[in-house]
Amino acid sequence: MPLNIKKGIKQLVAEANAEIETLTVDQAKTLHGRDDVTFIDLRDPRELWRDGGVPDAVNVTRGMLEFWIDPESPYYKEFFASGNKFVFFCAGGMRSALAAKTAQDMGLTPVCHIEGGFGAWKKSGAPVVPVEPKS
Repeated sequence: MPLNIKKGIKQLVAEANAEIETLTVDQAKTLHGRDDVTFIDLRDPRELWRDGGVPDAVNVTRGMLEFWIDPESPYYKEFFASGNKFVFFCAGGMRSALAAKTAQDMGLTPVCHIEGGFGAWKKSGAPVVPVEPKS
């Protein structure tokens, strides 16, 4: 019997995009490097090792995001209480849309995400640094 889901990923992403701020790569570039902005890379470490990363971005795997944001979680990370604007991105913009919506629903503001994700960032010629596995 086939799985009969209520909402597919396309609908979830479309609903998230309707409620969050979405930046073009050019808009994101103007924010990169500011002290009051934190770039959050949601990709899996293997993606970072393979493709590189945005300089000074913080890697928060998508599966740990809610736990790192919540001050009552044992995994809480204080940088989420900085008051900075958080710019989320993933490989193509779908995970980051969902993550930005979730973070916003949790009360983290201001948040946004990059349309097209890291792929669009890299294609635009924006800075990319190699990321080596941690030993």
